[in-house]
Amino acid sequence: MKSNSRIGQEIDLLVNYPKAKRNVEDRGQSKTEEDRRIARQFGQEFFDGDRSRGYGGFRYMSRFWQPVIPTFQQHFGLSSASSVLDVGCAKGFMMHDMAELIPGITVKGIDVSEYAIANAIEDMRPHVQVADARKLPFPDKSFDVVISINTIHNLVRDECAQALREIERVSKGRSYITVDAYRTEEEKTRMYAWNLTAQTIMHVDEWKAFFAEVGYTGDYYWFIP
Repeated sequence: MKSNSRIGQEIDLLVNYPKAKRNVEDRGQSKTEEDRRIARQFGQEFFDGDRSRGYGGFRYMSRFWQPVIPTFQQHFGLSSASSVLDVGCAKGFMMHDMAELIPGITVKGIDVSEYAIANAIEDMRPHVQVADARKLPFPDKSFDVVISINTIHNLVRDECAQALREIERVSKGRSYITVDAYRTEEEKTRMYAWNLTAQTIMHVDEWKAFFAEVGYTGDYYWFIP
């Protein structure tokens, strides 16, 4: 069944996030299906193990999210009265910076990784929990804004649709996601070589059609290595 919902705005709210200098080709060649299998467990190996299986050490650095928070704040009109959910919050670093830069704001986070939640940045531990994006443990319209960065594409297509509907359900109408995507064949080749955890990767136009089909009305942008 097709939905007639209007999708939101294509906008790069991560424009001020520092860009990593990666050798995409080299990472693609050195990675195996075993690396992907281990990465998709989202455990210690993924966050704090070898670089071939994830982040190679996932530590808090203010230079990553602090430049981004003012962009979120301006776009969504965030204030001390706002509530924000981070779906796929990992160790809560973005939440920490948001709480620091917008004093009084309510931030909550969920992640499927028990390891990430157990090792969350200390001040965010009361605000994070292990949960599944396909079944968010919150009532309808619980949050002014729901943000999910590079997370829902880790689900297969049908589950990705579930997660988008859940984001739609728990938000009061504002949300923002980023997903793995490509615009050209060259970008597609590079994406598949680089990808470690995503299970749904589509052309940007396919993503937009998918958003409309499942009834996602939030804003969005692409991760393209």
